[in-house]
Amino acid sequence: MRRERSAEWFRRAVRVIPGGVNSPVRAFRAVGGEPIFICSARGAYLEDADGNRFIDYVGSWGPMILGHAHPEVVRALEEAVRRGTSYGAPTSWEVEMAEEIRQALPSIEKVRMTNSGTEATMSAIRLARAVTGRRKIVKFEGCYHGHADALLVRAGSGVATLGLPDSPGVLPELAAQTLVIPFNDEGALEQTFEVHGRDIAGVIIEPVVGNMGCVLPKPGFLSKARELTERHGALLIFDEVITGFRVGYHGAQGLYGIRPDLTCLGKIIGGGLPVGAFGGREEVMRELAPEGPVYQAGTLSGNPLAMVAGLTTLRILRRDRETLYPRLEHLTTRLAEGIAIEAERCGVPVRVNHLASMLTVFFTDREVTDWTSAASTDRARFRRFFHALLERGIYWPPSPFETAFVSAAHGEAEIEMTLDAVRNALREVA
Repeated sequence: MRRERSAEWFRRAVRVIPGGVNSPVRAFRAVGGEPIFICSARGAYLEDADGNRFIDYVGSWGPMILGHAHPEVVRALEEAVRRGTSYGAPTSWEVEMAEEIRQALPSIEKVRMTNSGTEATMSAIRLARAVTGRRKIVKFEGCYHGHADALLVRAGSGVATLGLPDSPGVLPELAAQTLVIPFNDEGALEQTFEVHGRDIAGVIIEPVVGNMGCVLPKPGFLSKARELTERHGALLIFDEVITGFRVGYHGAQGLYGIRPDLTCLGKIIGGGLPVGAFGGREEVMRELAPEGPVYQAGTLSGNPLAMVAGLTTLRILRRDRETLYPRLEHLTTRLAEGIAIEAERCGVPVRVNHLASMLTVFFTDREVTDWTSAASTDRARFRRFFHALLERGIYWPPSPFETAFVSAAHGEAEIEMTLDAVRNALREVA
């Protein structure tokens, strides 16, 4: 496989961009080697600068649930861009987006658009503190909620990938207001509320973790979080930046029957363009300026291009949800079970966690339910697995702690080709 053009672009990139990338996990530090540079994408496939073609399981880290360059989304964007790219004034598409989100997620009565998931979670935390008059936030080890200071403590995603502790620049006195406990540990959550209950403004959680790999909540865990926050007067914040419209049309909250006080969204609701949002109960959201005293703003929030791309995507998902989501789950289950079968044949210990169209291959013989068990994955074996797949035309997330995504553009043929590549890759790493 040729890599000359990608290598040249990377040489140019490192001279002008820190690490040569604009988001750390893209740099291939967890897997070794140099990143490939993508020049186009369509359906389930990527093409790099050297003309190599790959079946894509990164999906822009989650947004591309319909696949790349979906014709309806492209047509809507072509029409939108002719009308101008940004106005700095309200548009009808923002209103329609808010209505679409509220229809799908009944816990959201009002919603505010942002430019990224980080902005959404940062703003939700500020709002929770303002509404409750409290300082402390509870988060879970290995969960990533963006790079805002209060949340960049024992986080997942690129932080876990690079093996970083807490980021320099995060003030200790600020980090001290963030209480970190293990995911899926009801006892630790109860004890935390017993000790700090009067000071806890909110609990922020990925209801299905996507940032230390795909990790599912144990039965009753999310219900316990809802019960404890209600009992102690704290807000429950669901970070559904990944799971929103991914694990189902009604998100993880619909799947598990939990009604959070605030929800953070991103990725899919922008149809592949930069976006974020947070919303919740009306009495909480009315505290935001200009209606209330809690300030939050963004020059490009509700950008018309992102709204049009996201609206088109959400409307397709709503229209086709009775067939689209079951098909995604079928393909993902087939892929996950196929990987597990091939690994067993090769004598390679794996755990394949999956839900809906999300999956992660952990090279461990342990059940993966939290950060400690996720971290038991054999990172060296994953590196070899990743490159063996890449050489066979499969673009898997370049980190053992990220989630792979199946899109509506994947079909039985792509799954079969992937399993064939997996079969040979596992033989290499056995």
